[in-house]
Amino acid sequence: MLHIVTDGAADMPPAWAEEYGIHTIPINIQFGEKTYLQFIDLDFDSFYKMVDETQTIPKTSQPSPHQFAEYYKSIAKEGDTILSIHVTSKLSGTYASSVMAAEQLKDSFNIIPVDSAGGALGLGFMCREARRMERDGKNVEEILHYIDSVKDKVQIILTLDTLEYARMSGRVGTLSAALASVLNVKPIAVLKDGIVDMVGKVRTRRKALDRILEMGAEAYGKEAIYLGVVHARDLKSGEAILEEAKEIFNAKDTVLTDLSVSLATNFGPGTIGLVLYPAE
Repeated sequence: MLHIVTDGAADMPPAWAEEYGIHTIPINIQFGEKTYLQFIDLDFDSFYKMVDETQTIPKTSQPSPHQFAEYYKSIAKEGDTILSIHVTSKLSGTYASSVMAAEQLKDSFNIIPVDSAGGALGLGFMCREARRMERDGKNVEEILHYIDSVKDKVQIILTLDTLEYARMSGRVGTLSAALASVLNVKPIAVLKDGIVDMVGKVRTRRKALDRILEMGAEAYGKEAIYLGVVHARDLKSGEAILEEAKEIFNAKDTVLTDLSVSLATNFGPGTIGLVLYPAE
């Protein structure tokens, strides 16, 4: 049996877990002295409420090799194959933990850790395609070849409404965050080749949203894609951008979902992301 495992940095509609048999190992989220597990004892609303109340950003950490090993044992039977697809190793140690757990359990399971070189809904789409391929009769080697071929084609373009979360989490320089705050500019970021790069700043929210659509069009034009929008506590903007994007792109499928807590800790509420994933 083939099990597909990902982590808390993967964005996807909740229904995909059952529909495509995708297991998500939660990340650790630490507020003060207390540690929570994403989606198990800390949901989106609780996370934002605690940030608002404490005015602090929690620390996040990847599942340990032990947590991975216990998780694998909880979902699989001896001899099963586990395809474990994870957030870019350039931003997180999650993939490394998976590799260590796979080595520990190599006599019981065939665990194949995969570095997606990405995250967010791009990672969610990747897991869904892996399951679709398996159901179409493709073997694990064919699925791995596909993932390797598609990694550098996924476009994830984000605009942040504020850099305050990024400043508090340490993901961008304090000076850049302060400058952006003073000028009230909206940064544009791209998750590409495993890293997040700030690629531009514009003056208004509307111009920022227009710019991510323009960048998506520059990357894909009218090629067939799976189209996704992720949002952090801004469903209205997410819905509006998805409707605009449908008019621009040759979308074979569209998805709107929340930005995971693990990413929201760095990007903050109001973040809107456009995700373009090759459909052919």
